[in-house]
Amino acid sequence: MEALDRHIVSLLAEDGRMSYADLGRRTGLSTSAVHQRVKRLEERGVITGYRAVVDFEQVGLPLTALIALSPFDPASPDDIPQRLEHLPQIDSCWSVAGRENYVIQVRLAKPSDLEQLLADIRSAANCASSTTVVLSTPWEGRPVDLPESG
Repeated sequence: MEALDRHIVSLLAEDGRMSYADLGRRTGLSTSAVHQRVKRLEERGVITGYRAVVDFEQVGLPLTALIALSPFDPASPDDIPQRLEHLPQIDSCWSVAGRENYVIQVRLAKPSDLEQLLADIRSAANCASSTTVVLSTPWEGRPVDLPESG
């Protein structure tokens, strides 16, 4: 990816609502040129979407937990994500290297909801779990520093 596209992606990662006019001012391009570049980045799958950043405490989901999952039977099919996709409390699911197979992030209202969700997860996915409750989030979702193309 060329440097100008990398700069556009960085700007949009910081502020996904930045207008094409503002992007143009920050990159030295015309509004239409920026629009074309952003459209191409979207078509190529470099930019996959735009989202609102939600304060989960404000919407009644102050409890965040990370749950590591491993199948009880290592020979069983690797289908934990498919078995859990019906649970709306799961915010993210990552396949990971290490002792566990997956780590999921959940957002909940209270500890008893976490207890029930853990039971639902173990039942639906036939897996063992290890849970870490998040006490605070000093920062989250910050834009990454994109490497120079090499």
